[in-house]
Order: sequence, then C-alpha cells, then structure tokens
Amino acid sequence: MKHHANAELQKGRERSVARGMGSTMTGFAHSAAGTTLIDSDGKRFLDFASGISVNNLGHGHPDVVAAIHRQVDLLINSGGPVMMPDVYVELCERLCALAPVPKPARALLLNSGAEAVENAVKVVRAATGRPAIISFQNSFHGRTLMAMSLTGKVHPYKQNFGPYATEVYQAAYPYAYHDQTADASLEALAALFASQVPPDRVAGVIVEPVQGEGGFVVPPDDFLPRLARLLHELDIPLIADEIQTGLGRSGEMFAVNHWGVEPDLVLLAKSLGGGLPLAAVVGRAELMDAPAPGGLGGTFGGNPVACAAALAVLEVIERDGICARARHVGETAIQHMRLMQERHDCIGDVRGIGAMTAMELVHNRSSREPAPELAIAVLREAHSRGLALLRAGLYDNVIRLLMPLTISDDELSKGLEILEQSVESATAAEPATLTRRQHVR
Repeated sequence: MKHHANAELQKGRERSVARGMGSTMTGFAHSAAGTTLIDSDGKRFLDFASGISVNNLGHGHPDVVAAIHRQVDLLINSGGPVMMPDVYVELCERLCALAPVPKPARALLLNSGAEAVENAVKVVRAATGRPAIISFQNSFHGRTLMAMSLTGKVHPYKQNFGPYATEVYQAAYPYAYHDQTADASLEALAALFASQVPPDRVAGVIVEPVQGEGGFVVPPDDFLPRLARLLHELDIPLIADEIQTGLGRSGEMFAVNHWGVEPDLVLLAKSLGGGLPLAAVVGRAELMDAPAPGGLGGTFGGNPVACAAALAVLEVIERDGICARARHVGETAIQHMRLMQERHDCIGDVRGIGAMTAMELVHNRSSREPAPELAIAVLREAHSRGLALLRAGLYDNVIRLLMPLTISDDELSKGLEILEQSVESATAAEPATLTRRQHVR
C-alpha cells in the first residue's frame, strides 16, 4: 500500500470525505503502538485521547492482537443471523456473568454504541409495552435517530437533522460545578412525571453513570442509588449507558459499581472490541427475551474477530489489575491538574473518577463563564507539542484526559507536563485571539 504524506491526504480529504465528518486533530493517523500515535508525516503523539476511550489497553496490545490473528485464520464472518459464531456465545456468557445486572441475564452483540442504545430502547419498549424514554440533559448517546434524539446537546450532534424521534423526554443531570444538585435533578424528574409523561407510559430511563461528552460530570454519591430506587418503585427499567465509562475507565469494571447500583440493562461498546467495532446490550433475561426471534440482530453484529478481541480484552483487564491501574493514573492526573488550578484562574473545576479526568476552562473562577475558545487554543498547543487531546462539555470548554490505562508513570508525567505547558502558552496569548462568546449559565 502506497504511503501518503499529510498534505496529500488533506487534499484527498477535501476532495472525497464528507464535510460533516470532523476531526479534532490535523494530520492523519498512520500507525500506533502502546501509548504512541504516529501520523503520516512520522510525527509522534502521546495519546491522551485513546480513540475516545476505545484503546483503554493502548494501541496493539499483544494479547489482543494475537487473539485477532488466531480468529482471522478460523472464521472472519458467518453472519449471526445465518449461523451464530461460537465466540459470539462465548462472549455473551462472559458478559452475562460479569455485568452488574439482575440474574439470569442475556446479551446481544452489535457494532457500535449507537446501535446498543437503539436496541436497548427496542428491548424495553417490547418488554413493557410503553412508548416513552427519558434521558438527561447534557448527555450523549450517539448519532443515529433515537440515540441522537436522546442526546442532550444540540451542537454539533443534532444540527438540522430533525424531526427527532417522538416520546423522548429529558430531565436535568446533577452538575456540582454549576449548582445542579441531586435533589434538584430528582425533583425535575418528578415534575416531568407530573407535567409531561406519567410513569406508566415510560418504557425506560437511560443514564450515563458519569457523563462523557458532557464533560466528565461525576454525579453526587446519592444520585444513582436514589434514581435506581425510584425507578424500581415505579417499575421503570434503568438503562446504564457504560459505553465510555465501562471496562475499567472509571477505576471499576463498570462505573455503576462505585455506587452499588444494579441497572436492568447495561450498554457497552468503545473499548470492548480492543479497537474493533463491537457493542453489547446486557440485561435482565425477562426484558432481553421480550422481542421475538428476528427482532434483534444485524449482519455484522458480533463479528467473530471482534468477539475474540473482546474476550482477550476482558482477560487482560482482570489479569493485569487494569482497574487498580486506572485509579492510580486518575489520582496522579487529578493531583497534577489541581496544582495547575492553583496557578491558573482559567481552570474553574478539576474533576473525575478513575482515569476519566477533566478540567473545565472558564474566563475566571469568579464568573465561571465558559471559555471554549481557550479550550481550542489549549488543544492546538498540545497537538503542536505532540499530545493527542480532546475537549468536551455542553459549551466545549472542558479538557478531558483519556490516556490508555496501561500508560507508564513516565509517559503520564510527560503528558501532564505538556498539558500544563499548553495551558500556559494558550493563556499567554493575546486576548484578541480568544474571541469571547456569550453563554447562558
């Protein structure tokens, strides 16, 4: 295969790739290993993005790659609706045993997080005979019709893509930095039941245990347990969207484990396939078995090569103590960012759980006015210094860290140093280069 430089690829992108497919970084990925991403010009980046928490075990983990190679020689695809691959069953058994859902459990394998969301909605609607789904403001659940409708952020995900799916309602998610408490969120949910949709019409409530694209918003400790109890009393299934938080990222195998919550359904994707497209819905058997045969599935869902990779991913996470490593990585990052916060008035909040950490940038801590332009400048500086980095948040003013959980202490320190250099350089820029926008808090 011919190798192309970044400049040539950029021209090809402009000619051939849809404009709506955006990328945070310029340049084009050519290869990767461990925590290093290499572009087509040979520039090396320390990867603090991990493909948006896909590469939790780093790029090309040898055990995962070996499992992929073994499976490729056996079976690449049979099509689950034709003849189910043996590794499909093996992975479902593993997930049903592992997931914190009521037993007995069942699992369904799919291609992406959005597909997991769409199918979870189908499952709870079939099981309850009810139409409505409730999600939360500032959430992200995907880009397909139902997933986009459930997402609680307009730009860039919704744009002019309506009309959206019907019977979707949203409540406020607790957000300590912006004074939204668990009490206020649960009161808003109660008001929703009273004013817009009664509980006996609600098929399910979908929630991110920690909001991902919303800016790594960690809820108060009492929120998820209280939400779960309320929904249990109302006989409304709880769907935990663990697509970004799951499989070690939060410092536990599943983020809900931090709060002892047992959802009715758990959704997985991203890191499950070790870099290959794979997603899962795992849930209570009586819910999962509601759709009749043929109602769930897809041509490529549960591809055997991706299943083999996933089995290796789960083995490595447990064998190598990846959850404990995530906690160490996250504690180190939080400590460093809090020291940065003392030196920089633009860092309004530092937060996180496990290796899912972030800092929220503001014009100053007294006003807490979001500073998305500053976040863009920080990313630009970081990328120029060889650090792959992403932002998030309702106003795109949150710098989020998604380093591989296998990162070494030296690599982690180097990345955090580059982050601080990038903040210092961005804040030293002329104010005129950081055009302020007005936001309503």
